[in-house]
Order: sequence, then structure tokens, then C-alpha cells
Amino acid sequence: MSTAGPGTATEEPASPGGHPGPDSTGDGTPTIPSGRTTPDRPHTPDGHPPTGQIIPTASRRPASDHARDETGTSLVDAGPSAGAAAADPGRWPDVAVVPPASRARVAVTAALVRRALSRLPLRVRFDGGGTVGLGGPLLEVRDPAAFHARIGTGGLVGFGESYMAGEWDAPDPVAALTVLAAHAAELIPAPLQRLRGLWAPRHPKDERNTPDGSRTNISRHYDLSNDLFALFLDDTLTYSSAVFRGFPAHWDRLAAAQHRKIDRLLDLADIGAGTRVLEIGTGWGELALRAAARGARVTSLTLSREQRDLALERVRAAGHADRVSIELCDYREARGQYDAVVSVEMVEAVGAEFWPVYFRTLDERLAPGGRAALQAITMPHERVLATRSTFTWIHKYVFPGGFIPSTRAVEDTVRDHTGLRLARRDAFGAHYAETLRLWRERFAEHAPQVGALGFDETFRRLWTFYLAYSEAGFRAGYLDVHQYLFTKENPAS
Repeated sequence: MSTAGPGTATEEPASPGGHPGPDSTGDGTPTIPSGRTTPDRPHTPDGHPPTGQIIPTASRRPASDHARDETGTSLVDAGPSAGAAAADPGRWPDVAVVPPASRARVAVTAALVRRALSRLPLRVRFDGGGTVGLGGPLLEVRDPAAFHARIGTGGLVGFGESYMAGEWDAPDPVAALTVLAAHAAELIPAPLQRLRGLWAPRHPKDERNTPDGSRTNISRHYDLSNDLFALFLDDTLTYSSAVFRGFPAHWDRLAAAQHRKIDRLLDLADIGAGTRVLEIGTGWGELALRAAARGARVTSLTLSREQRDLALERVRAAGHADRVSIELCDYREARGQYDAVVSVEMVEAVGAEFWPVYFRTLDERLAPGGRAALQAITMPHERVLATRSTFTWIHKYVFPGGFIPSTRAVEDTVRDHTGLRLARRDAFGAHYAETLRLWRERFAEHAPQVGALGFDETFRRLWTFYLAYSEAGFRAGYLDVHQYLFTKENPAS
């Protein structure tokens, strides 16, 4: 992913059906195969980070003052069968301490939670309090009092913090979260849904995606450590959904699947020798490298210093420094005109307030006759409307300021605020579920290396939950991912 990330979801996140399709159409244009995913273990190489792509650990800057363990102690296994170590109150104040809640609030929350869970195809086992649910994946609540207190005071933020604290777990967290994701709209009773504005936490004002706010928000995720991301991404360092030839996906095919995704976007935008390209959201530079290899001239924008430093190293190593410029620049500050604009999973980081500005920027930067190719995560429009103002666990711990649009929101914004025309849209959510599975399994396999980088066990559980939560969203069909092609009319033609 260039700048947003797979998990900017605002609620709970499973899997579109079909069969693997061909990799290209008769005219040579790659197509996106769809299909029902079948979990399988990836075939992994030796597990070492890609050589020549790691910034020295000493150059890391903390994304937040509670994200890492200065002792460098290796992580113990924080998998589903292990309890979590006590959270450091200095780094994780809202995880280390259960929020105060009256007995009445806890009792009411427990009744509402048990009532909701009893109707789902889950088995929820409460320590000392029996089991509810219709049967299915197991979710174990080890500390019911703390679990209900957190949900009663923090809603879904509290649900995630309870996992971080080790108060609940699951042998297969993706399976359990997929059930919750598939029933996200039903978990909160309708009367409480209508009163969401009164009880749901609101976004902090300092996390608005103004130019200054965006720099801070992006840094909190993407400047964590290039070393960290290299531990679970493939050699392309691509942090967005791949496009596979078929399922199940395997680790040794992930890099090729990422190139397939990138090449399809470049083909949609008709990028070749001499094309002037603007990329909004650099990531670690793989798209810019492949565009330059076609002979294009690329200007790529990022707000992450860590990403820019490593992307520049990779550009120089590939011999494309004369064709690729990487600028530490907000998309609103871009100038000039380009034949093509490409942006991968960036719109999710923009924030709903600034969607019109983002799409107007695409329109303004495109020369007449130009083409814009985008990749975007989406969720149902009714959830966009219901959760637009809600502050969530993902906002608090993973992607501050992010918000996932719906296809309707994207297309209405483009229609109402630009002169661009929608020429094509393709969905491939099942491919994101498989991409996330490979990342999640790789992250788990590299627990000792994550600990050696200075990230403590609470951070490990945070990221385990984030990756599982995001994967579940795509498996449930709550989330999807699309590639868009927008075109700009050429009055002279």
C-alpha cells in the first residue's frame, strides 16, 4: 500500500465467491481473477529481510511514544494460545488499566453482548460463565469483567484493547472476526445505532487531515520502522493488495502477484516510454521503479521520511535516478500537469472531509486526455454514513485520520467535484484477504525479529489483531478493494 493501509476500516470486517479467472483478456489487458479463498500455509523462504533494503535500526524514529520496547527484549509468542504479558502503562496507558465502570454499566453491557453473540454462528466461552452462540469458531473470554467494562466504556475501541490486554483470544482469530464482520451492522441494537452520535467517541480535532495533520498521521504509521515492514512484506516492499493467478496464494508467488497488480494499473493508465507520471503515495517505490523501467518519467509524492529515504535508495540502486523524483510533499501541494496519475490505497488516508480536494487534485494535475488509475479499499455505503464521525480502534492505534469510502462515495465525489469520467472499475476483495493472510503469517513467524527491533509484546498483539481484523473484513465481504480508471476529456480531439 502506498499510503493508506489495509485496515483503515471503521468497524468490524470475509469473502466474495467465484472461481479464479484468467490473467489477461484477449487484447492483452490483465484481468483480475475472482474467487473464494481457501486458507493454506504459504511456502516461505528462509525468513530473512530482503538484503539491501533496510534502513539501519539506529535511524528509526518512533511513531508514538508507546510503540516500542527500549530494552530490545524479544517477543514471546503472543499467538492465540498464549496469554499476553502485562502492558507497559507508560506506553499503553489505556491497555494497562481497565477503565472504571459501574456495576450497572458492566451488567447491562454483559447482557447486551451475550444477547448479540448468542445469535451468531460462534462459540463464545466466558471464563466461569458458560458458553453462548450457535456454534462455530471459538472465542474465549478470559476476563469477562474487564472485557465487558472495556466494551461498556469504549465500544469497539475497548474490544480491540481487550485483545491487546489478553483478556480475550481465539484459536483462529480470523475465523472469529469474520463472523463478527459479517454481522457488523447487527451487533449494536437498532435504538443504540440511532443514538450513535451520543455514545460513540469522536475523532480528535488534531487528527484532521489538514496538510500538517496529514504529516503527523502518516508518520505515526509509516515511520514506525522500515525494518519492521520488511519483516513481513515481500521483496517488493509493496503494502497493498496483490492480484494472484489463483487460490490459495503462496508466499513465493506474492512478489509476482504484486507486480501483476502494479502492471495492471500502469496498463490502465497507458504508461509507457515518455509518459509523464504523477504518483500520489510513494510507498517504498516499487510502482515508480516499474513505471521508470517502461521509460516513463515519474514524480512521486510521500509524507513519510522513512519511506522516502528507502525509496530513493532503491531508485538509485536500480539506475533510475534520472527518471524518478521522490518528493516529501502533500498531494495538495503538487504542481504541473501529467499524462497519468496513479495512486494506490491513498484515498483511505485522506479523510472524508478532504475527498473532494483529493479528486480535484487528480483532475487539476491531469493534462487533457490524461488517465488516472487508482486502487482503493471500500466498504458498504450505509456503513460510511453510519460511522463517518466515529473514532475507532483502527484510528487510535493504526491509521489516525483514515476513513474508507464506498464505491458510491468515490463515484459521487468524482462526478460532483471534477470533470473526470469513470471508465472502468474492477473488484478483487478475495485477493486482499489472501495478501493479508500471507502478511499475518509472516509477521507471526518473525516474532523474535520484531522483538529485537524494540517492539514489545503489546505492540505484537496490536499488529496481530490489526492484520487479522483486516483479513476478516475482506473474507466477510464487509470490505472490498477496487481498481479504478478515470479519464479526462481532451477538448482538442
